[in-house]
Amino acid sequence: MTEQSARPTSKDVARAAGVSQATVSLVLGDKWRGRVSERTAALVREAARALGYRPNLAARNLRLGTTRTALLVVPALTNEFFARVYTGAAGVAAEHGFGVVLYPSPAGVGPAKDPFASARAALDGVIASSMATGALDAIRGSDGADLPLVMLDSDPAAPGAAGRVNLDIADGMRQIAEHLLGLGHRRLLHLSSAVASWTFDVRAAALAETVRGVPDAVVRTVSAPLEVKAGREAVERALSAPGPRPTALVCDDDILAAGACKAVRRLGLRVPEDISVSGFDDLALATAVEPELTTVRLPAELVGERGMSALLAVLDGRRPQTGDLPVSLVVRDSTAPPPPARPLP
Repeated sequence: MTEQSARPTSKDVARAAGVSQATVSLVLGDKWRGRVSERTAALVREAARALGYRPNLAARNLRLGTTRTALLVVPALTNEFFARVYTGAAGVAAEHGFGVVLYPSPAGVGPAKDPFASARAALDGVIASSMATGALDAIRGSDGADLPLVMLDSDPAAPGAAGRVNLDIADGMRQIAEHLLGLGHRRLLHLSSAVASWTFDVRAAALAETVRGVPDAVVRTVSAPLEVKAGREAVERALSAPGPRPTALVCDDDILAAGACKAVRRLGLRVPEDISVSGFDDLALATAVEPELTTVRLPAELVGERGMSALLAVLDGRRPQTGDLPVSLVVRDSTAPPPPARPLP
């Protein structure tokens, strides 16, 4: 083998950095904190970069009995939010020599099937978004003892997770409700997701609680699958029903809100002059529709980053970071004060 084609080894990195091979292993395996100085760790990383050194992960994994692979289970691959969660998780994983396998659960609900002959042999841990822990039994084993689990956007009271990363979903819905009530709306229609999930239950509860605090304000609920067409049809039926028409539509996500806007226009009404519409998530869709949606922005990539960091902490015997991630209201052109009441004839 020629010098040009020879692959640099950890011994070469150690020689270039003036340290031992053990120190190189600690630094490149991200186990150096408390054992090696930051200056030495920086020297090792710079030597590895200059030499173009890449660790032999297959050999290291065989030696350590790990795969350095995490499974990210999401309800659907078609939702932009979960794509951004994956981007965040994969970025942190790459910094620590991990890979992330993305896996959708069937129809967005459990139980999720084991994607491998044995996930417990092929993975080091599982990160799961918007699911119940019991839905992952086939992957983790019935007792859940073999694979550590980090849950994203899930019931904090449910057992079985070694770590959790939640958004402050309730605060997001409160911000939407307070915005609409502050504009003067008193008749609200909640277009809720038909998916049975903790995150959607929280939205409904927060909306109802906020509306109860305002005299004369009422909210009624209709549900629909998370599809534009389904949202449109549900709102068309609701707005065509007898009785006072709602002046604001509060939608569980931007996809349903897009359907709601289509329904309003099909009935010869205008957004927001006749009816205000709000979404949730701040997907790209929120600025693709006209008028652009008032919605709640969720830091999806940060959710993925925090989820992967939590799994790494669990694998390293440390306590994951706690505390809900904040969300923010984004006010755009789909909400406005309600139309003036028409005088009685």
